[in-house]
Amino acid sequence: MSAAADVSDTRPVADVPLKGQFGWRFALSLGAAAAGVLLLAYAVAALLIRGTYLWGTNIPFVWGFDLINYVWWIGIANAASLFAVILVLRRHGLRTAVNRFAEAAALAAVAAAALYPILHLGRPWLFYWVLPYPATYQVWPQFRSTLVWDFWGIMSHVVVTSLFWYTGLIPDLATMRDRAAARGKGLVARFYGVFALGWRGSVQHWARHQAAYRLVAALVLPMLVSAQTIVALEFATTLVPDWHQARLPLHVVITGIPSGLGVVLALAALLRSGLGLSRWIDEADMDLLAKLMAAASLGCGYLYAEELLTATLEDPATRDATLARLFGPYGLLHWGGAALIVLLPQLLWLPVLRHSAPAAVAIGLGAAAGVWLDRFALVAGGLLRDHLPRIGPLYAPSIPEWTLLLGTVGLFALLMLLFARLIPVVSMFETRHEESEAEVP
Repeated sequence: MSAAADVSDTRPVADVPLKGQFGWRFALSLGAAAAGVLLLAYAVAALLIRGTYLWGTNIPFVWGFDLINYVWWIGIANAASLFAVILVLRRHGLRTAVNRFAEAAALAAVAAAALYPILHLGRPWLFYWVLPYPATYQVWPQFRSTLVWDFWGIMSHVVVTSLFWYTGLIPDLATMRDRAAARGKGLVARFYGVFALGWRGSVQHWARHQAAYRLVAALVLPMLVSAQTIVALEFATTLVPDWHQARLPLHVVITGIPSGLGVVLALAALLRSGLGLSRWIDEADMDLLAKLMAAASLGCGYLYAEELLTATLEDPATRDATLARLFGPYGLLHWGGAALIVLLPQLLWLPVLRHSAPAAVAIGLGAAAGVWLDRFALVAGGLLRDHLPRIGPLYAPSIPEWTLLLGTVGLFALLMLLFARLIPVVSMFETRHEESEAEVP
C-alpha cells in the first residue's frame, strides 16, 4: 500500500470513537477532569451562597481573577479559531491535521471564559438584565457597560465558532453514521445520523457544504478580531493611566496568539501519541506547527520591546503607571510571562525538540502559562499607579479564586476528552479530498 493510500484510508480515524473501551489512561484522565468540574461546581455554589467577598479583590483592585482568567481563556479561544480559519481560507494542507481539534479547543475555552462575566455580576441569576428584552418599566441595559459588551461578544463568538465547527463536521458525522450501522450499532448510528442532517454525499450536498463552510470561515475572521478588541477596550475605555492607551488592543491580540497555538501544539502531541494518529498528524505537521509557534513568539518579543520603548515617551502619569507595572510588585510576573512567551518557544527551532511529544506539550503549555502571567500583570499591575494615591494592600487571589480557576481548567479538559471520545479528531473528508487532489497531475 502506498503512503498516500495509507493516509487516505481514514477507517482507523473513525474506529477511535467507535471503540467500546478507551483504556485505563482515558478513564483516569476523565476521572481527573470530572473531579475538576466538581471543584468548579463547589466554587460556584460557594460564590452564590456567600457572595464575591470570598475573592481577594479590594480597592482599587476591583478586578482580579475574574477578569484575568476571562481575558486569558478568550485569548486561547480566539487564537485557536483564528489559526483554524486562516488554514481553511488558505486551503493549507495543515488544516486536515489540526483544524478539528483546534476548533473544539476554541469552543471549550469559550465555555470556560463565559462563566467569569456572569459570576462577576455578584447576582448571576440576574444575568438576563443585559438582554434588551421588553421590560414593563423599560429598564434597558446600559450599553456603555463593559458587562454588556462581554455578553454580546461571547454570544457572537459561541454562535459563529459553533457554526464553523459543526459545518465542517457534517460529512464526517455521516461517515460515522454509516460505519456504526455497518457494525450493527443501531443506537450509535441514530445518534450520528441525527446530527448528520440527512447527508448523502451528493454533488449538490458537497457544493452547498463547501460554499457554507468557506462563508462561515469568512464570518469568523472579523468576529475574532472584534471580540478580542472588545476585551482590550474594556481596559482602554477606563481612565486608568496604564490602560487608557491605544496600544492595548494590539497587545491583547498579539500576545494571545501564543496561548492558543501553544494549546493546539500540546493537543496535537497528546492526540497523536495517545490515539495513534501519527499517519494523519505526521512529523511534517508537527514540525510546521512548532515553527509557527516559535515565529509568533518572536512577534510578541517585538511588541514587548516596543512597549518598553514607548513607555518613556508617554505623559508623566502614563509613564509612571507603566513603569510601576513593569518594575513594581508585579514586575516579576510580567517579565516571567514575557520569558515564557518569547524565549521558551524559541527552543522549538531545535529539531530534536520539535519532534519530541513531551517537549511540545511542555513548551506549548508553558507559553499558555506565560500569557496568563502577562494578563495577571496587566490587570493587577495596571492598577498600581492611578491618578489618586493607592490605599490598602495589594491584590492577592484567595483560595476560592484558585479553586474556580482549577475548575475551569477541569471543564476545558473534560470537554476535550468527550470530544476525542465521540468525534473523529482529524477531518476525514478533507484528508480524502487532499489526497485525491494530490493524485491529479
